[in-house]
Amino acid sequence: MNTLWHPGSVCDDRCRPGGGPHVAAGRAGLRLAGLFTVLLLGLLPVALLRGAAARTLCRALLAVLGVRLVLRGPAPRPGSLLVANHVSWMDILALVAVSPVRLVAKHDVRAWPAVGVTARRSGTIFIDRSRPRDLPVTVGEVAGALRAGRSVAAFPEGTTFCGAEHGRFRPALFQAAIDAGAPVVPTSIMYDSAEAAFIGDDTLLASLVRVARVRRLTLTVITAPALRPAPGADRRALARAAERSMGGHGYRLAA
Repeated sequence: MNTLWHPGSVCDDRCRPGGGPHVAAGRAGLRLAGLFTVLLLGLLPVALLRGAAARTLCRALLAVLGVRLVLRGPAPRPGSLLVANHVSWMDILALVAVSPVRLVAKHDVRAWPAVGVTARRSGTIFIDRSRPRDLPVTVGEVAGALRAGRSVAAFPEGTTFCGAEHGRFRPALFQAAIDAGAPVVPTSIMYDSAEAAFIGDDTLLASLVRVARVRRLTLTVITAPALRPAPGADRRALARAAERSMGGHGYRLAA
């Protein structure tokens, strides 16, 4: 379905050609075992300490899967709205790992093993696209977090794309930045392998296994200079400006 509330992606399994260098099945199994071990050991500290513990846990989860995390660009100041393209469930881990943020994620993520628990413990704001009447409440919650000096990260495309393809930014959450007088930080997320893309009929388990089998995977997060909306700015124009800001950073799979 491709509507205002349920955006559709043009990407499917054909976007992942496969055939790249893989590790042996035994090593992939060890990575997956390590993932769940780190998760189990990290849940209690995250529940008690939240911010710093959540960032450490997300970095550890990526590392144990063999994912190298690279951060480029200026550090967002507290109380910023980070708006990012969406390629994979690993985007969630990456954004929490690089900056103290509250995430906006679809409500389905609550039930995901590993990712769902981490998202809940880090203060994620869940959005239910099947209930459009609740959207103003979500926008208000995001604006409240921004006013309180908490940074919030969102994926305005509304669904995942392969990285070579992308969707338009939906403007609704940009209203929260306007209402709060908060800076907007366009954030590009790139992978050097299409195997990272979570698209089509993919499942979390299948994606975990596929990522664990990739020999080397680099996840790059690039922050652009902040956009500072004027009072009463148009959210649609702000969304388009954020898209243009990301254009110079290779809004596609990293080379």
